[in-house]
Amino acid sequence: MPGFNEISPSSLMRLIGTPDCPTILDVRIPEDLAEDPVVVPASICISHTDVAGMDSARLKDRIVVVCQRGKKLSHGAAAHLRASGIAAEVLEGGIKGWLAVDLPSVPITTLQSITQTWVTRHRPKIDRIACPWLIRRFVDPDAQILFVPPSEVDAVAERFNAIAFDMADGDWSHAGAFCTFDTMIDRFGLRHEPLLRMAEVVRAADTNSHELAPQAAGLLAISAGFSRLYNDDNRQMTAMFPLYDALYRWARDAFEETHDSPTGAKL
Repeated sequence: MPGFNEISPSSLMRLIGTPDCPTILDVRIPEDLAEDPVVVPASICISHTDVAGMDSARLKDRIVVVCQRGKKLSHGAAAHLRASGIAAEVLEGGIKGWLAVDLPSVPITTLQSITQTWVTRHRPKIDRIACPWLIRRFVDPDAQILFVPPSEVDAVAERFNAIAFDMADGDWSHAGAFCTFDTMIDRFGLRHEPLLRMAEVVRAADTNSHELAPQAAGLLAISAGFSRLYNDDNRQMTAMFPLYDALYRWARDAFEETHDSPTGAKL
């Protein structure tokens, strides 16, 4: 049972991946990060001494602070935030408690190998919307996504210190029958049952393999419609995020739900 001003790992996991996810601050010292070189998805790593001076623009109305065992570092940092009028809680048991219940965690080495800027081909439809959604919801809430002509992706990546994704023969791209969304789930340590279920739908729609998931045809149709509604790729991406929020909630909570009209109902 979580203590006062604490949140359990399972309760926090219910918030991650949704628009209601709090700002998650990992305040562990280097020695603790070396012992457990992973973070809770969507975490921002910051020194416990810098929490009080954080840019308020990066903070949501609700904060969860993570340390190694949910003791002095996280409680002290959370208390500093509350003293400034910011609602802050501590992850019960810290990263040790998170790992004890086998929840997904992002490898530090993967985080250290990426930047905050990602670039891909313009006019996105499925994979190139699903991947930014995954990055923003589970890896880096502040990630910047750039859409450029296909011929310019690699050059833009080099000039602007960005990571190219969903490009043929790229490092973050399709792998065999799997799409880029699958690749990101695997490399970010997010092999969580709801995300894997969601990935099957994304893969089926993106690779025209609708036999894999009956929902794929609908995702393709809606994605194609959005691409016609918007001629600004970033506005389209923002508009489509709620679609992927809903798909995630279906994959997590409603995948067994069915619907049919009552017998004899007038339609």
